Amino acid sequence: MTGVPDLDLSADVLTLTRALVDTPSVSGDEGPLADAVETALRALGGLEVERVGDTVLARTNLGRDTRVVLAGHLDTVPIAGNVPSRLEDGRLYGCGSSDMKSGDAVMLRLAGRFGVAGAEPAHDLTFVFYDNEEVESAKSGLGRVARERRGWLYGDLAVLLEGTDGEIEAGCQGTLRAVLEVTGRRAHSARSWLGVNAVHGAAGILATLAAYEAREVEIDGCTYREGLNAVRIEGGVAGNVVPDSCRVTVNLRYAPDRDEDAAEVHVREVFAGALDAGATLTVVDNAGGALPGLTEPAAAAFVAAVGRPARAKLGWTDVARFAALGIPAVNYGPGDPKLAHTREEHVLVERLQPTEDALTAYLSGGSA
Repeated sequence: MTGVPDLDLSADVLTLTRALVDTPSVSGDEGPLADAVETALRALGGLEVERVGDTVLARTNLGRDTRVVLAGHLDTVPIAGNVPSRLEDGRLYGCGSSDMKSGDAVMLRLAGRFGVAGAEPAHDLTFVFYDNEEVESAKSGLGRVARERRGWLYGDLAVLLEGTDGEIEAGCQGTLRAVLEVTGRRAHSARSWLGVNAVHGAAGILATLAAYEAREVEIDGCTYREGLNAVRIEGGVAGNVVPDSCRVTVNLRYAPDRDEDAAEVHVREVFAGALDAGATLTVVDNAGGALPGLTEPAAAAFVAAVGRPARAKLGWTDVARFAALGIPAVNYGPGDPKLAHTREEHVLVERLQPTEDALTAYLSGGSA
């Protein structure tokens, strides 16, 4: 099955997941799937629906005292021969099955339940199906909504249905990338003593990284482990030339008790020796994390309703965008994050219905 589906929101969550996976939506080409989602949501009759590019927004306006925002991205990484989907041994295989069309399917089921006339959720609900999450943040549909339709994102709690393997993952790490450059002097390799080898000069940077001791931080009962690693080394001119430049790209994953400025200060402190020796450091990307916010009443109530302890989100997700708006946010979805972006990406069928049931119970005012 390929093409644009006719999404039946009364179908079970597995059927909806298959329909979404079988509709290609690589970043930048989400339009047909966004069309199908928009059509299905408008047909419910109980939702205010708005389209912003290829992001589809929908919400109830029932006058509840609280509002919960549910968000998920429609796009996937490039397909790796894994569309259409296949069902095998209790697993649904296919591009985006884990990251995160299974989460989108749960959202659509919830919209189908609570977005019709006469529905009585305990909270007002906002659904955000957004584009371009898997590419540079400047293209993010959620970021565009935050800039152009910020009021649509406000709520007492945001639940991002990123894959968490059915567990609650609170907050997220920040991520910083920086380039350390060491310079030298070119020379013919037959007369290397006339030059200064920049690649050799990067040895101190690599030794610093090898000796780095990662910090562990516990916040709201969640343990965040930091990490600092080289992710790229560039250097060399030709097979007979002593290189005069070497660039080492490093990535710091930092706990959310640090902000962006503190993360940069930390990296500069770690490499103070190299900088004193003449290396330069340029930060090329820095996205702050999100505190777990589990002491906030809405987040605490969600954890209690689901009945599972929260753990730290090791990685950056769009909960950080909600946190920047002062909205407590958690990650909770059926997909397995370890399978994201792989050829063998799949979601366990047994994870789908429990996730839907837990969110249905919470949004109805009960517990899972």
